[in-house]
Amino acid sequence: MRTTFSIRRAALVFAAVGALALTGCGGDGDGKKKSGDDSGKGTDSASTVNLPKLDGEKVSVAAVWTGPEQANFTKVLDEFEKRTGADVTFVPAQDPIINFLGTKIAGKQPPDVAMIPQVGAIQQAAAKKWAKPVGPEARAQLGQNYAQVWQDLGAVDGTQYGVYFKAANKSLIWYNAAAFDNAGASEPKTWKDFLTTAETVGASGVTPVSVGGADGWTLTDWFENVYLSQAGPEKYDQLAKHEIPWTDPSVKDALTTLAELFGKPELIAGGADGALQTEFPASVTQTFTGGDQPKGAMVFEGDFVAINIAQTEAKIGTDAKVFPFPAVGADSPVVTGGDAAVALKDSKGAQALLTWLASADAAKIWAEAGGFISPNKGLDLKAYPNEVQRTMAQALIDAGDDVRFDMSDQAPQSFGGTPGAGEWKILQDFLKNPKDIAGTQKKLESEAVKAYKS
Repeated sequence: MRTTFSIRRAALVFAAVGALALTGCGGDGDGKKKSGDDSGKGTDSASTVNLPKLDGEKVSVAAVWTGPEQANFTKVLDEFEKRTGADVTFVPAQDPIINFLGTKIAGKQPPDVAMIPQVGAIQQAAAKKWAKPVGPEARAQLGQNYAQVWQDLGAVDGTQYGVYFKAANKSLIWYNAAAFDNAGASEPKTWKDFLTTAETVGASGVTPVSVGGADGWTLTDWFENVYLSQAGPEKYDQLAKHEIPWTDPSVKDALTTLAELFGKPELIAGGADGALQTEFPASVTQTFTGGDQPKGAMVFEGDFVAINIAQTEAKIGTDAKVFPFPAVGADSPVVTGGDAAVALKDSKGAQALLTWLASADAAKIWAEAGGFISPNKGLDLKAYPNEVQRTMAQALIDAGDDVRFDMSDQAPQSFGGTPGAGEWKILQDFLKNPKDIAGTQKKLESEAVKAYKS
């Protein structure tokens, strides 16, 4: 997921808390829940939401989450089972989720609910008549617990279809503290300082930046952070809606800036070819293994990086630290995103699950497990396991309606959310050949025109 909020304030907040410890998550990823399982942790005896009795009713939920994320979401579903008597099954999905859901619907086996990570995909699901409107009980929870912007992000033409359950801050640079110490490097505040820091780390014998280029979405996040900081929020909004073309000079400026990193293969672990073969989880783990001689000293991505760091021996706050994405323009950017629950069946179970996921009770379960930020303002911040996550969540809630969703997630999925196609593929090609800025712009505009017309 991906949005912008309170840019200057949030950057200061993250800088102040970057060295504090952050707890990762773990657990199995069993797809099938056991009815009556008491693993939903942390719920209060005083419930904040009323749910119907659904004894024996089967409810299926599709999501692309795996590993620790699936395990923690399973805890949320377990508590729903416990409270309603429903029998819930997790359905593993693949990206792009719209294609996965299309196959299920064509086979007349759609899940009751899908967790959709792109605004554009919600719009497509509504346009195809797959998505069912959110019922009155869930809408009441949304009105009580969510800023209007999060409601609007889940709405299409005034009808509410999505309930945003999980958010993320995607404007953080995580770094190997030992590698920085050995190089005598310090946390940079600006893009220019960031490049200087990278050179300093490189001179110490450690490749400075790990890039998960095999997953094209990470490259869209690189672009969006640079673009937001350099071009500003108004241009960001215009490009996100395709009100200005990708051949606009502001896009040229952002790609030129990004090429200052991508155009120096010695600064990237494995060079461009190595980065294009590195998936996002490996880009994190290779930064925090090998002691003070990792394959890369820094890795860019959101708060969820903590989940992957937890799979290494590195301790966040000591071995692994974090600073805000450096300012290219006047301010450091903050890009966030989210995963929304959308009903694909107009059943009592599906609507009850949407109501549950819009509640503070549901958010609390995953918040306590770690690796999670909620846009739910009804959630007591004490539920988060550490000060880093509390501060990130507070910044998101304090921003209110002053947020902007991740640009590629706002686009039609064929452009902004499909592996091997559209923006993902074009930016992978750009990573390999960052000198071709004009050609990259033309390809982006050509693919955007086709996607936004379809």
